[in-house]
Amino acid sequence: MHDSIGIPACFSSSDHQRQPDEPTSVGRSGQSVIKSVYRTKLAGECRLIMVTWCRNLLLHGLSISVQGPDGDEHYRCKVELKPWNFWRKQGSKHFIVDGTIVDVVWDLKAAKFNGETEPRTDYYVAINEVVLLLGDQKKDAYRKTGCRPSLIEPMLISRREHIFGKRKFTTRVKFNEKGTFHDVAVECNSDGIDPVLEIRINGKLAVQG
Repeated sequence: MHDSIGIPACFSSSDHQRQPDEPTSVGRSGQSVIKSVYRTKLAGECRLIMVTWCRNLLLHGLSISVQGPDGDEHYRCKVELKPWNFWRKQGSKHFIVDGTIVDVVWDLKAAKFNGETEPRTDYYVAINEVVLLLGDQKKDAYRKTGCRPSLIEPMLISRREHIFGKRKFTTRVKFNEKGTFHDVAVECNSDGIDPVLEIRINGKLAVQG
């Protein structure tokens, strides 16, 4: 994959001149970022769509970009979710991908974040003919866009998180096809001076760094 799939800073100014509807620049300190990369068909081609959620002490942010022909994120839509800007939590934007208008429609006014960077329930984000639909309010998204589900199911191919604070991930995995399931827990803590990472397998500490 190209470097363009790395973790960006949603609220940082980019190299190009900032447009009026783009988030203003703030520092990266204390910012949590979750970035998911999907592969689906858009504007007649199979492309990567990058969905990035950011959170700092002041606001949440959502950034959606589409990979261009040279691997860069050429086409981008950004949304700020400030507590005092209720109207920005529901709306739509569009950008042009190889001559095709790509619509992004979202409804986040009732979204429940539960202290997380990415919303958990009661929201949707839909992209152009619903080639990519995020959230649990799918019926509302189809009604708002007037579109039917895409014939091609988008594939999640990458997910990265930049964590500020403490976070724990748990899952069950097999280390080989004939083996048994194991409980794996990954805990990150960046509250102190030196970040700490611990990986536990079946409750026993396996890696600490």
